[in-house]
Amino acid sequence: MTSALRAHPSPRSRPRRRHAAALFAALTATALALLPATPVQAAPDGAPGSRTAPADGFDQQVLFKASQEQGYHCFRIPAVVRSTHGTLLAFAEGRRHDCGDAGDIDLVLKRSTDGGRTWGALQVINHGNGDTHGNPAPLVDRRTGRIVLAETYNKGRADGLSCDVPCDRTPHLQYSDDDGATWSAPRDLTAAIRPPQWNSWYATGPVHGIQLTRGRHAGRLLFSMNAESYADHRVTANHAALIHSDDGGGTWKVGALDSWPVAAGSASEGPSKSGGGTEWSGTFRQKPSEMTLLERSDGTVYVNGREQDGTDLGHRTAAVSRDGGDSFTAPFRALPDLYTPMVQGSALRLPRTGRTLFAAPADPDRRRTMTIRSSYDEGRTWEGVDRGARVTTDWSGYSDLVAVSGEVTGLMYEGGAVDARDEIRFARFTEDWLGPRRAPDPTTRDTAPGARPALVLGGARGTDGRFGQALSFDGTDDAVRLPFRRSLPLGAAEFTCSLWFRYDAATGEQPLLWMGGVGTRSPQISVAGDPAHHRIVARRTAVDGAQPAATAQAVTNGAYNDGSWHHLALRRSDGRLLLTVDGGEATVAPDVAGSASRGSTFGVHLGQKPDSRAQFTGALDEVRVYRRALTDAELSRVRTDNAPVNGPLVLRLPLDRVRGGARR
Repeated sequence: MTSALRAHPSPRSRPRRRHAAALFAALTATALALLPATPVQAAPDGAPGSRTAPADGFDQQVLFKASQEQGYHCFRIPAVVRSTHGTLLAFAEGRRHDCGDAGDIDLVLKRSTDGGRTWGALQVINHGNGDTHGNPAPLVDRRTGRIVLAETYNKGRADGLSCDVPCDRTPHLQYSDDDGATWSAPRDLTAAIRPPQWNSWYATGPVHGIQLTRGRHAGRLLFSMNAESYADHRVTANHAALIHSDDGGGTWKVGALDSWPVAAGSASEGPSKSGGGTEWSGTFRQKPSEMTLLERSDGTVYVNGREQDGTDLGHRTAAVSRDGGDSFTAPFRALPDLYTPMVQGSALRLPRTGRTLFAAPADPDRRRTMTIRSSYDEGRTWEGVDRGARVTTDWSGYSDLVAVSGEVTGLMYEGGAVDARDEIRFARFTEDWLGPRRAPDPTTRDTAPGARPALVLGGARGTDGRFGQALSFDGTDDAVRLPFRRSLPLGAAEFTCSLWFRYDAATGEQPLLWMGGVGTRSPQISVAGDPAHHRIVARRTAVDGAQPAATAQAVTNGAYNDGSWHHLALRRSDGRLLLTVDGGEATVAPDVAGSASRGSTFGVHLGQKPDSRAQFTGALDEVRVYRRALTDAELSRVRTDNAPVNGPLVLRLPLDRVRGGARR
């Protein structure tokens, strides 16, 4: 399936510029005259109030919470910008009667004039009046000081359910010329930036937009959106686009566009986590949405978005534009080893050092553990989740980043001890709190064709192995993680996993080998000791077309946690899973159809689950994976002599040496 890229919308989606600008100005003047004037007491750029760093490099406070505000059930969808006067403007959806995505929702705002240390009272800047007014995407025009807010409307409902499919949603825009104290009347942008064929889901942002500072498009305002097309009683295509204005927000048009067709029979009506009201089966490769933008030092626009339900691996996707947002250089590409759950995230390039940040929950299974990960090449590569700066271990969701000053960065995010929607918090932190750039991790060799060395995490150390040296894991943070390459996912292929293990743990999940995602619905292949239940469990979870994920499980009759070396083999062959320890009688289980590596976060780990919530205490040696089922005779040679076997070999880790780090 190919992606259709388009630089511009059809001519009929562009309003006449002069007429639109005049109408906009007239409406704005009328609206501002009717709104009460509020004095602005903002710290200008560089003022002491905007530079004060938090003690110990980090602090945070609750910014929006239902129990602290009258008339709201919950707050969601944070977005934040800093004005030219240094005022921070924190936007959110105020959900009045329930926390559903399509209820009675206002757009609300709080302002800070002292760098986020204190905040003013809640302002309602756009009343839903029973409908949904949300998806804030604020931008700041640094030339004029104007703050522009793109937003999306749909008809509200009182039953807590999502918008029906097709969901008729329309983009709007309002602005402020006094640092957010007062706001213009909202203006409908449907004619300009919602082509008629985008007649179902439509969403602005939600995250701050940017203004370009380099090249021939310097001064251009940009924000992101995603949409769906609907025909013949089904969704027919997904669209991800950049919207831009070259006149300070007076006129807007669709620029860079990436569209993906949806095959017939690939979706059914129902509630959707993405808010679009559709439950997807994933017959299309990509569904980029909720995209965060930044301008690189060379003027390139980097776009990082949420990927959900396509067949590509991973929950993050990225694209770039080299012409100021007029077009994408290539279709969106999934980022399988940037671990997140399905959630909106935010990115920011620090103005002083160029270090690039990405904020999102780091648990690939659920929305929790808000973490800030760094890139030192402007988003081309990202550090592993183990290197990220952890903001909280609580439940956490949507977020937005803002440069408070040259020294302080702000993070506005959803969080809670019980639910990610409990409250919206504002954290301030310094680059010192993030920590310096770390040296590369030690590595151990992977002798499979085309493989790069695997990363050795946490200080895993050498020990006597079944054949020469092996690697010991302390059960705390030791692990081996393989860099992603396209030959690692096993898909629907037959395979053999072969490894030696030794442990004596009596409790806890003891992950030996993990390939894929985590959780009951994510495609994966895993082998883990379960000593509390006196067994070893091997699982294969797969997705087959539009069917929900299914799991096959093979279980041994013992945990083999006697502190001695044991050989384990897991094979998929002829519709069966065969689990064997020490060459004994195989435990056989019926397999499930479909791919064990599709759609979800993908990683290959030894001694660790991908969510880092279970660690192995013991030792591993001679880990191999083949893209075929080995015969009993071949497995016997591997077990007794560590003999080579003809491939195709997916990975082979002798675990006999570690390079680049102290061996303990």
